[in-house]
Amino acid sequence: MTSPQIAGKEPIAVQVKAGQSYWWCACGQSKNQPFCDGSHKGSSFTPMEFKTESDRTLYFCACKQTKKSPLCDGTHKTL
Repeated sequence: MTSPQIAGKEPIAVQVKAGQSYWWCACGQSKNQPFCDGSHKGSSFTPMEFKTESDRTLYFCACKQTKKSPLCDGTHKTL
């Protein structure tokens, strides 16, 4: 697989906590979107670690085409 699988065409809202690590699924195969469940194993994809400095709601990319990984940049609107 050379391109990630589109897991969804809308961003996924997540309440994130300051200092906590979140591992974003880059391959699109995880059953735990937007986060990694290990489904990428054996492929060229690796999950991306994300941390924030404040508690807040963020919108993680589900289409896996964003230029601002792991967050949504609106690319899903063109798919």
